[in-house]
Amino acid sequence: DTDYTTVMARSTDPEGTDGSGSRPSGGERFPKFLRIRLGGDIRTLLRSGKRRRDPILEVFSAPSVRPGTPRFGVVVPRHGHTIAERNLLRRRLREIGRREVLPHLAQEGCHADVLVRSRREAYDAAFPALREALIRCTERLCSDRSSSA
Repeated sequence: DTDYTTVMARSTDPEGTDGSGSRPSGGERFPKFLRIRLGGDIRTLLRSGKRRRDPILEVFSAPSVRPGTPRFGVVVPRHGHTIAERNLLRRRLREIGRREVLPHLAQEGCHADVLVRSRREAYDAAFPALREALIRCTERLCSDRSSSA
């Protein structure tokens, strides 16, 4: 059983090795156990998770099913866009989640499952706007949890 801090420390090893200097670790990684990937988990969060709305994103959250470990997932509806446009938006949101949202949640002790669903307007948003919107929703999520505790 590996915790979030250990995995992220290993996955961001600047030397790109496993510590022994002999084998590449693949650079920065987003381990499967930190991702929300299963349809059942996604449906549960969409149905019963707490929702935060932003003009370009919706963020759903609930206590993590893996105690002590925040998880992150992304849903990008078609909204009439091509697969290339959808993949670009999905990759951008996942990168923000991996590099900024998950570390922030872990640091704040906010062990939640967080699912981001893009809205139609997200396709036209620049990367800094996506980042700002996602971080703003996440900060509200952590402050709501601490004020209700």
